[in-house]
Amino acid sequence: MITNFILAPILMHMFTAIVLLFFWQKVLVQKIISIVGNSIAFLLCLRMFEMTLANGYLTLQLGSWQAPFGITFIADTLSAIMVLLTALVSLAVGIYSTASLNESRIRFGYFFIFHFLVMGLLGAFLTGDIFNLYVWFEVVIISSFILLTVGGKKRQMEGAIKYVTMNMLGSVIFLTAIGILYGITGTLNIADLAVKVAQVENTGLVTVTSLLFFVAFGIKSAVFPLYFWLPSAYHTPPSAIAAIFGGLLTKMGVYAMLRVFTVIFQPDYFTLVLFSVIAILTLLTGALGTINKKSIRRVLSYLIVCHIGFFIAGMGLNTEWAFVAIVFYLIHDVIVKSNVFMISGVIVKMRETVDMTRLGSLLKDYPKFSFVAALVLFSLVGIPPLSGFWPKILLFQETFKQENYILLAALIIASFVTLFVIVRIWSEAFWKESPKPITEEIDHFESFPFSGKIALIAPIVGLAFVSLYIGLSANSFMKLSEKAAYEMKNPEIYIENVLGAKQ
Repeated sequence: MITNFILAPILMHMFTAIVLLFFWQKVLVQKIISIVGNSIAFLLCLRMFEMTLANGYLTLQLGSWQAPFGITFIADTLSAIMVLLTALVSLAVGIYSTASLNESRIRFGYFFIFHFLVMGLLGAFLTGDIFNLYVWFEVVIISSFILLTVGGKKRQMEGAIKYVTMNMLGSVIFLTAIGILYGITGTLNIADLAVKVAQVENTGLVTVTSLLFFVAFGIKSAVFPLYFWLPSAYHTPPSAIAAIFGGLLTKMGVYAMLRVFTVIFQPDYFTLVLFSVIAILTLLTGALGTINKKSIRRVLSYLIVCHIGFFIAGMGLNTEWAFVAIVFYLIHDVIVKSNVFMISGVIVKMRETVDMTRLGSLLKDYPKFSFVAALVLFSLVGIPPLSGFWPKILLFQETFKQENYILLAALIIASFVTLFVIVRIWSEAFWKESPKPITEEIDHFESFPFSGKIALIAPIVGLAFVSLYIGLSANSFMKLSEKAAYEMKNPEIYIENVLGAKQ
């Protein structure tokens, strides 16, 4: 019965989406149903996280068909962390959405699609089958494409076309890699693939197949040179949608890389060098892309690309401590990236723009909000003792220990550029005087009802204090990251729990 609990969060979001269909035109009812569904799903994910830590692994073979013949769902420490982060962010963004989105978008089915998107994310993090990972990816891509186009504005459509074109290309490459892998091994179960791939004599074909997976997941994660679609797409949708995209969608690609390159494939020297080169180029191009941007949303979009380089750098180092840094950075980045996009949405409500040249006086007009925004923005930079500091320092130390000085230089440059652009955002939007008088026609935030202000600000404050707690309780999160890293560096534990699982 314990293992059956794995499906509970997925089914909860599916059930919530189905119920929402019966209240398509009733906006208030949809908001209430969505918040209740997200809250219950969060509690289920929290319980599953606790059960995973207590029991080590949770493994479910659907229909009592034992692996590798049946459909496997498995929760280890890494997937349990991602599931809990997904639940936390979706709850925060769901509440934020009730106030930030207009009624027309909600009537277009926003909450219905939102819950299917979260369901797809949870399924991707919990599946133990490589083909089902592809299926869950497609659920997420279809849902995200609809969310990107809700409202039908020209710039949204332009960004959505680039988004779906690149992700369809990634899906084709992903499916091709799965086909080759099945052809050489005769199985699709991830644990069984790990066993069978090690027995394949044609190591060159195995390496090529692994690189196809890297390209597919690299497109979805927005690594160099496959990143250009992200800055073109992520600044166009409403802030609630951008928050769930910026926090979770690219991390799904990172998670898939970690799963495939720790369980199925063991990277050789060439692959590790490739990871390091791609990491350096991703760090530098993402960082340089932020420098001349005036829009806060565009800056944040390029920072997503830049910071993906930290994950790929850890994979290139391929040591246990590098994986500790990756997991810790995942925890930090999912929460903070979601939060900064929600903050940008509140700024739009206050000033009708995110163009830094047209902003100013936010610190004077909204000191409490500005304090929370500063906490989030400087967590993103990694100012000690905030949450971003610890995984960065750990990654710097490990890079120095491995004597990969070019990669270390790229990491440092990316960090300093992040600091520069965040200080510029603070200076331009919050510190300086507004370039034009603020009138009631401009500041729509003041006209919001009290409940609307709470729905906008409470999720931001909540995630900000979660981020602060992570930074101040770094030792606990370090131990959690060490547990996940140990399991990733010892894939035989995963394999044994899937192929030797008892129902």
